[in-house]
Order: sequence, then C-alpha cells, then structure tokens
Amino acid sequence: MRTAHITQYGTPEEALSVTTVDDPEPGPNEVRVAVEAVALNHLDVFARTGHPGDEGDFPKRTGCDIAGVVDAVGDDADDTWVGEEVVVYPGVSCGECEFCMAGEHTMCPEYEIIGEDRPGGLAEYVVVPEWTLEPKPASLDFVGAAAVPVTFTTAWRMIVTAGELRPAESALILGASGGVGNAALKIADRLGATTYATTSTAAKADVVGEYADEVIDYTEVPFDEAVMDLTDGRGVDLVAEHVGQATWQQSIDSLAMGGRMVVCGATSGPDPDIDIRSVYQHHRQIRGAPMGNRQDFRDVLSLVADGELDPRIDRVLSLDKIAEGHAAIEDRDVIGKVVIRP
Repeated sequence: MRTAHITQYGTPEEALSVTTVDDPEPGPNEVRVAVEAVALNHLDVFARTGHPGDEGDFPKRTGCDIAGVVDAVGDDADDTWVGEEVVVYPGVSCGECEFCMAGEHTMCPEYEIIGEDRPGGLAEYVVVPEWTLEPKPASLDFVGAAAVPVTFTTAWRMIVTAGELRPAESALILGASGGVGNAALKIADRLGATTYATTSTAAKADVVGEYADEVIDYTEVPFDEAVMDLTDGRGVDLVAEHVGQATWQQSIDSLAMGGRMVVCGATSGPDPDIDIRSVYQHHRQIRGAPMGNRQDFRDVLSLVADGELDPRIDRVLSLDKIAEGHAAIEDRDVIGKVVIRP
C-alpha cells in the first residue's frame, strides 16, 4: 500500500515521504480499514517538528481523523463490519480501569491516540481496534466525516462537557479559523452564547464573523483589552484556550469574575508566564480538556450528521500533496480542516 511517512525532523519537503509498504493485517479484536479520507491536525505537524516526550523514532505514520470502509477483520472481531462505511474514534484505552469504567477513556493510564502512539491513517489501509469503529452517518461523505473526530470531539469537550457553557453566558474562542477553534466557535454559537473570536486576517474575519458576535484581530490590538472594552470591563465567562504560552496570561485576563479557562493544547509552547493572583483573586478556574471521550464523540457526530454543526473544509489533497497540507497548517494558512484522500 502507499503511505506517507515522516522520516526525520524538518520542513515538510525534507521530512515527508510517500512510499510503498506491505498491507497491514488485523490482529485479534482488530479490523482493517480502507482509508477514504483522513484529516490533518497540529499533531501531525508536531510529529514532524518534535514535541515534548517525542523519542524521535522514525519512520512515523500520523493521521488521527479516519473515515473509510472496513475490508478485513481479525480473530474475535465481528465480521459483519466488512463492507461497512465507518468513522474512527481516535482514542484507545484499556477498557478495564476505573476511568474507562466511568467512560473517561482519555484519563486511562494506557490511553493512546491512533496516529500518534499507533500507526495512523495516512495510508491506503490502517488497522484499528474494533472498539473504535462508529458507523459513518449516511448524511456525511467521507471528507466531512474525517473532519469530525479530533477537532469536534475536543471542541465539544471544551465547550460543553468541561466548559459547561450556558446559553446566557459568553465565550472567547482563540484561533477561531483553525480546526479546533472553528469547531468550538460553532458549538458555542449553537448553544446560544455570546461569542467573541480572535483571528488575524480580514479574510478569516469574514468567515468566523458568520458565527461570532464580535471578531477581534489580535494583530491590531491585544485581545484581552478588546474583550474588556467590548464587555464594559466585565470579561467573558469562558475562554477556549489552545494556543498556550503566547496567549496564556491574556486569556486569563479576559475572564470575568469566576470565569473558566478551558485548555486543550499549547501550540505556541508549554511554558507560559502567569500571574497566579490573576486566577485566585478573581475566583477564576483553569480546566484541562484534551480530546473528549467516546460519548462526547458520539454526541457531536450526531449533531454534525443532522446538519446542526457544519465542519468547514479548507482544502482536500491527494496523498502526494501532503507536504502542502503540513505547510498550510504550520503557516496558519487555513480556515477549517485540511483533508487527505489516500
């Protein structure tokens, strides 16, 4: 089969290679999926550029967001899956610990992500545990289905499950033109909350303005100052923070008294300066919210399938154009998702 490998750290042109390897065979309780579409995320870029904890084992095959057709099953897997169109939940857990028993799969000590800890979907075929399969809704094509798992499940966790955003509240969404940010903005808007969104260009502002009550160009004004001006000094009830080091203190300073900052990532770095007093003196909370559990995934997939939420696709590329997709995400030259058709 053809697959895209990361062979070293470096630029997309230096580090990415499309090559041919043997087709994988499913083991016990596993299935093989013929990949029709796989969306890229910052995880793919971090695997190429290096990140904390990365042991530098090459080659790597990323690709967390997978939609396709089951074409083979291993021992003890249900063979009625063969021929079924599916979308894959990217998390793999033990299924037996206290967290798995409570339905919190991402808290499992053995938690892994397909495409990060296991070979991912940037190939013609991928082997995944049978448990991760979800029937692809008939209303979604493969490209639309692949745009859901990581970004929309993470955004749902941030805004709804961990963030507990209510219709009468307000939310600030950072990077609202990117994958997670755009999904979070749409979810917050659907809830009926007042939404503030940050972005960096007029073109992006036009797109996010469809869902945001106020759009802030963070290249022109510090967004925390803009939020305070727009809210008459009150601040917002929730900040969806995934940028990290570069925006951490500004995000905290954008919160109202008793507000919540929900964090799912640190694309600009993991070591921010922080004024601790700005948290406790204002009764503010910081909540961790990495990718959601299986129920979060099912909840948000259902809403996407019903047309209540609409993933935005920036571009669809062939496997041979994967370097273009990496570069677009790294350069923040995207509005929505980049999807690869292996």
